[in-house]
Amino acid sequence: MRKLAPFDRSAQQTPRLLTARAIHTVDAIGRTATAMLTDRGRIVAVGTVAECRDAARAAGIDPEVVDLGDAVVVPGFVDAHAHPLMYGQLMTWVDCGPEKAGSIPEIVALLKAAAAELPEGRPVRGYGYEHRNLAEQRHPTRFELDEVATDREVYLMNASGHGGVVNSYTFTLNGVDRDTPNPEGGEIFRDAGGELTGEISDAACNMLTGVHGVKIGHHGPNFHLADEPEEHLRQLDAATQRFLAGGVTTIGDAQVSRREFDMYLRLAEAGRLELRVSMYLLSHLLDEALEMGLVGQFGNAHLSFAGIKLYADGTLGGWTAYFPDGYVGDPCRTGQLYHEPAEYTELIRRAHAAGLQTATHAQSPTAIEMVVSAIEAALAERPDDDARHRIEHCGLPTPEQIRRMAVSGIRPVNQTQHYFNWGEGVEQAIGTPGERFNPLGEFAAAGVPFTISSDAPVAEPIPLEAIQTAVTRVTRRGRRLGPDGLRVSADAALRAHTFEGAVSLGREDDLGSLEAGKYADFAVLSGDPLAVDAATISQLAVLETWVGGERRYAAT
Repeated sequence: MRKLAPFDRSAQQTPRLLTARAIHTVDAIGRTATAMLTDRGRIVAVGTVAECRDAARAAGIDPEVVDLGDAVVVPGFVDAHAHPLMYGQLMTWVDCGPEKAGSIPEIVALLKAAAAELPEGRPVRGYGYEHRNLAEQRHPTRFELDEVATDREVYLMNASGHGGVVNSYTFTLNGVDRDTPNPEGGEIFRDAGGELTGEISDAACNMLTGVHGVKIGHHGPNFHLADEPEEHLRQLDAATQRFLAGGVTTIGDAQVSRREFDMYLRLAEAGRLELRVSMYLLSHLLDEALEMGLVGQFGNAHLSFAGIKLYADGTLGGWTAYFPDGYVGDPCRTGQLYHEPAEYTELIRRAHAAGLQTATHAQSPTAIEMVVSAIEAALAERPDDDARHRIEHCGLPTPEQIRRMAVSGIRPVNQTQHYFNWGEGVEQAIGTPGERFNPLGEFAAAGVPFTISSDAPVAEPIPLEAIQTAVTRVTRRGRRLGPDGLRVSADAALRAHTFEGAVSLGREDDLGSLEAGKYADFAVLSGDPLAVDAATISQLAVLETWVGGERRYAAT
């Protein structure tokens, strides 16, 4: 029987006294220290050098001194909503994001160059474009991707991850033509004359992923492509290094199927799981979880089960979030709900009744209403003051929904980099209400604790960029979204990406702040995110990342 092995190197063998210009503890009173004593992977004391030396003598340990000089230490960033395996996979694809391509011809050139280096017949895959960031302000077409190749699949994934564009060969290979009906939970887009444009979304991606992937029948969109297990392990390894380079020490994997579960177990067995991972199983696995008695957290310090992930609607970036009256930018598009309200309410009821935390993707007010109402009903049936049900993204809640979230203890898990990368596009999609996208300031004013995460690969795992955007609400194009009341302080944003992330994962007892008894997980920064001009926070460098009192990343 497979056993969940501990990560071999997690226990620090050498006691250390670390000193720095400032150590932001992010504890309940927001202390700033200058020294930290660690031993066996945990923090022994935080305070002044003298206080830490006294603690070392009292504990009978002789620590190695690590002088971090003028650097600033913060808790390791907690990325409570990410997709590490998908992110690692996309790292092997062609980056067509805004820093690489600003127009469709530039995307085509990137994909052509990649095709020339690939073996004959190997699919060409790109990712990261957002059509409102392109000079043409539209999606590429299949005919433009035909310029890349006509003898193999070409797939360009939208930045949202919920669809993209394919070439004509892909349609022919899968027997898709202008008369092919849309699959349940997805769309094969057509122009005014009924001709296939090449754009596909959600369940229509089955032609790429296969019918056994994550799709509408499995309670979520289908965008994870399968590779050989050894390739998936390499992808996870590569993704891990990117997270560590951003100062991330803990991840909440927000879409775990059997594939992801198996990959994490393999990494743990091999002693290669350098980050801490909390897994959220997709809701189509709820029956199996209940049958096996997975009604609480289990695992070890590096790999644990946290709860159940559900989907209420699609994505704002891909225009599949549910707006029943249509999008301002395209009245013919409404997006979709992944469940009928009664079906969804029953899923939440069953999970909550078993004591499971739920985390539901919901963007539109209609979808968020379905989630909030279902959680309220579950709590009425079985009261629980600490259920910590989550709403992932929670893009456009109404003020009244925010008030109800406060009463029910519902935790929004937001991604500020979404509006950094394409906030203007949300306004184009749904009109003026789009300026409220991820209203962190409203959450704070209502007493709703919020969490900041990346949703990697939808955004790069760069917590300092996410924190800067939460404070400024300035997009990549230099535009500020919405009134000042939507912004939050740097202290609140740092807390949202550290301690509140740990709370959202149920790990605040040992992670999220730098306090005696907790794991010595921290990031070493080149400057102070709480002292520099907010517009320059993302310019700070992550110099080192430590997990369990050991250095796992050092900038070169």
